[in-house]
Amino acid sequence: MNIDLIHDVPDGLSRRARSFIGVHGVRAGVRPVEQRRPWWLERGVPAAVIDRMAAYQRRWGGLVLPPASQYEGGPKCLDPDGPEPDAGGWWFEAGTQRTAVPYGFMISPSGEFGIHGDRWVPLHATVDGWVEALALTHHAAMWARGITKLFGDAVDGIDLAGFEPVRETRGVADTWWRGADSLVVLYTGEAELYDHPGSRCALIYSGLDEWGLHGGT
Repeated sequence: MNIDLIHDVPDGLSRRARSFIGVHGVRAGVRPVEQRRPWWLERGVPAAVIDRMAAYQRRWGGLVLPPASQYEGGPKCLDPDGPEPDAGGWWFEAGTQRTAVPYGFMISPSGEFGIHGDRWVPLHATVDGWVEALALTHHAAMWARGITKLFGDAVDGIDLAGFEPVRETRGVADTWWRGADSLVVLYTGEAELYDHPGSRCALIYSGLDEWGLHGGT
């Protein structure tokens, strides 16, 4: 598998996310979706679904980023595969897992990024949101004076008064909140997937200045 430095950072992202990809990302060689189009068509995959996969590959295909703090690091390499029908339309894989987890990272018919096991749980409304979240948490971890991790019922004690949602992360099950000098991340994806509230997790990045809170958005 060939590995190249990133020179074609996807447009439409924040300056922070573009910098994160350019500095920490690489592109791996991947098999073009179009080479597999006839095989998928023969097996009943609609042409429109393959078109969506091809568009996803043009934007994200082969992108390898540092691991996420949750979900066993998230996808190792962003690249579409495994289209499959489910209630509401066709899903496809967002990329291969880094480790053996009991779910796949999937893109929904409406473009959401999430995890799919016994049920579907959207984590972000778009793939851009997932990448923005990776960039922001990587940035915050570098600049925070302290990082606190809470689990289960302890998450309910977090006071978000005075915080505002970090909209570029487009959070659904997982949400990011910006305060005066801290960022709070609430991870509920696995808790929803397993129907186990004790699996909820929160990370609090504290002691952040203006640069630490925003990082060049």
